[in-house]
Amino acid sequence: MEILKVENLTKIYGKGTTKVVALDNVSFSVSKGEFVAIVGASGSGKSTLLHLIGGVDRPTSGNVFIDGKDIYKLDDDKLAIFRRRQVGLVYQFYNLIPILNVEENITLPLDLDNRKVNKEHLNSLIKLLGLESRKHHLPNELSGGQQQRTSIGRALVTNPTIILADEPTGNLDSKSSDEIVELLRKSNKEYKQTIIMITHNMEIAKCADRIIQIEDGKIVKEV
Repeated sequence: MEILKVENLTKIYGKGTTKVVALDNVSFSVSKGEFVAIVGASGSGKSTLLHLIGGVDRPTSGNVFIDGKDIYKLDDDKLAIFRRRQVGLVYQFYNLIPILNVEENITLPLDLDNRKVNKEHLNSLIKLLGLESRKHHLPNELSGGQQQRTSIGRALVTNPTIILADEPTGNLDSKSSDEIVELLRKSNKEYKQTIIMITHNMEIAKCADRIIQIEDGKIVKEV
């Protein structure tokens, strides 16, 4: 079942001599439960692509369908609600709230949406994350890997349609990087979670079901 469809997606910044084509007529689709890695060097357009898929930015032209919904036909308020409920975002630099503990950071999207926390799901998630003994700790009491695991929990807690991970291991040492990749793989297998991960590291990308390589804003290879 197709869960994501990207059609002729283009993003242009500036005009005239300052014009930059960050993304150039990109099209592909992702099936439900698939783990896809998008690989490219710095400046290749991969992060722009991820932000457009997640509704963080709007394209110059083209369409993004998530679970059959054309997200760019939504106004800004409805798009923000859709993103909060249907898209889980994992960033390189964690973006945790410093005054909230691990459990509170994980449940923040539900609190913002006035949704009740399913304690059984939360406890299962914290166990999957390996954070049972850290759930009452603040971010400054955690290692980098533990902070990133918390941010992944925050992305997973809403049972989103899709997880978008932007260089999730980019700020971690090799051991923590391996743990985060394994955690993403586990959430993909155990929760049947659809994941799109951006990375410049081909070795990390090999954990995915499929690799899409992007250069100069275009898809150049799929394996």
